[in-house]
Amino acid sequence: MDEYGFARNLQRLVSTRKPFSVATVVGVEGSSLGKPGFKMIISRDREVAFGTLGGACPDGPILQVAVETMETGEPRLIKVFLEDVETAVRGTVTSQTRDEIHVETDCGGVMEIYVEPYLPPDRLILVAEGGRDPLENHLVELGKLLDLEVVVIDHRPVLDSEPDVLIEETDYDLAEFEWGERDSVVVLTKGARDIQVLAALAGTPVRYVGLLASRDRLAHDMKELAELGVDQEFLTRLRAPIGLDMGATTPGEIALSIMAEVVATKYGRRLPGKGSKTKAPKAVTT
Repeated sequence: MDEYGFARNLQRLVSTRKPFSVATVVGVEGSSLGKPGFKMIISRDREVAFGTLGGACPDGPILQVAVETMETGEPRLIKVFLEDVETAVRGTVTSQTRDEIHVETDCGGVMEIYVEPYLPPDRLILVAEGGRDPLENHLVELGKLLDLEVVVIDHRPVLDSEPDVLIEETDYDLAEFEWGERDSVVVLTKGARDIQVLAALAGTPVRYVGLLASRDRLAHDMKELAELGVDQEFLTRLRAPIGLDMGATTPGEIALSIMAEVVATKYGRRLPGKGSKTKAPKAVTT
């Protein structure tokens, strides 16, 4: 196997922040073109980015397994039986586990293939308005404590903890940022750029968007966003007022309630938040 080519393609895919899986032959019994150590890199869209496991017979069936590991985040050890047509059909019908694949071929061997997903790290992205903000500081600290990659977009930050990425450009164009589906965004713009920031986030695949705002400002923002034609689905899932409804009052407690909401969203849990009773207005259609 071309180890350099494997490493080069691995690095290229990591830089895109898109999920991929690596399938590796870890064992072979009987006849097979694939040998232990053969590797294949599969992208999220089922494309083979590099390598082979020994030809179309093992490669094809593993593509779907690779996609499934990216969806669950869990690796799998697959047994691929390379069999004649009759045996393969019988094995497919009688197999008791989803980790066995029966392929119609005359090779006659059995391959063990380990499929491991590589997912980009979860990110906490803070869009702030500058100046000292205790809540922003606490969110940076909690994000790092939870092993999130912390990104701060703030043109005048005053931070006690250093984020992983700091974007200080004035009037930074959020459309230039590579948003991902494992991103959680907290908007701390204090009314100055709420509409601009939220409108930019509406078309992104981010997992969570929360806005720190009073109910009066939130009502104003939601009305204006609806009038701009911002997607109704985005307005409905916007978490505002931000944070779980746990009685938090201090900046540290509020940061904790926000991060609890971020974690709950990650695991598909919709827990009662401060904004549970806030309804999004209907978007204006023309």
